[in-house]
Amino acid sequence: MSLLRKPLATSGLVHDISPEDADWTYVGFKLYRLSPGETASGALGSDEAILVMVEGKAAIRAAGTDWGVLGERMDVFEKTPPHCLYIPNDQDWEAVAETPCTLAVCLAPGKSGHEARRLGPDGITLTQRGEGSNTRFINNIAMEDADVADSLLVTEVFTPAGHWSSYPSHRHDEDRFPEITYLEETYYHRLNPGQGFGVQRVYTEDGALDETMAVKSHDVVLVPRGHHPCGAPHGYEMYYLNVMAGPLRKWRFVADPDHAWLMP
Repeated sequence: MSLLRKPLATSGLVHDISPEDADWTYVGFKLYRLSPGETASGALGSDEAILVMVEGKAAIRAAGTDWGVLGERMDVFEKTPPHCLYIPNDQDWEAVAETPCTLAVCLAPGKSGHEARRLGPDGITLTQRGEGSNTRFINNIAMEDADVADSLLVTEVFTPAGHWSSYPSHRHDEDRFPEITYLEETYYHRLNPGQGFGVQRVYTEDGALDETMAVKSHDVVLVPRGHHPCGAPHGYEMYYLNVMAGPLRKWRFVADPDHAWLMP
């Protein structure tokens, strides 16, 4: 199974990754690129969802409510906080594009534990993490400090040109809380300028899994297990949207012993 997923198309439904397709249990991910007037919709069934307006504006109805027009930034690299919407399981949703827009649908098992609600832009602040060439900037949409979902953990990361991210190498692939939690993860990548590429490696310490991939704009990388650092070459900044979920909505990880000395 390839961990690197190329777009299915340049418009409409661009990614459609289910747990069955990814050969795992928890995380699903869809991505739509819509022109004005185009529509995307879904029935969630047993999944909860977080809709992320990556860029552009759309009128959204979900969970029996008209949420109005969501979205503000026209280019993801504006780095302003995103407009997002949490939708519980057993609900429907529909988005009608008001402008050209990119809409991510983050999916994981729901437990009817939370009500539909807007997430951001209020309460989301671009925050620095790391230092030196490991500096990157985070928009936390739904991490564990915010009790807004049953399973989903969602965040955005902006990595400056020439910097590394998801580094020092770390993994979250064992259900052994509080030392480490099992979380499947997807990375939806963008590069600026758009013709650029980045690099992501997914590997286990025993070498049973070791893939190094060149990622381009709109590619998705699956992280079923192992460490998963990524880097942006000189001249190209990198964005990625992370979706994580597992049996426990906690993010606990351990470093690769070879690189643990780099941990702050």
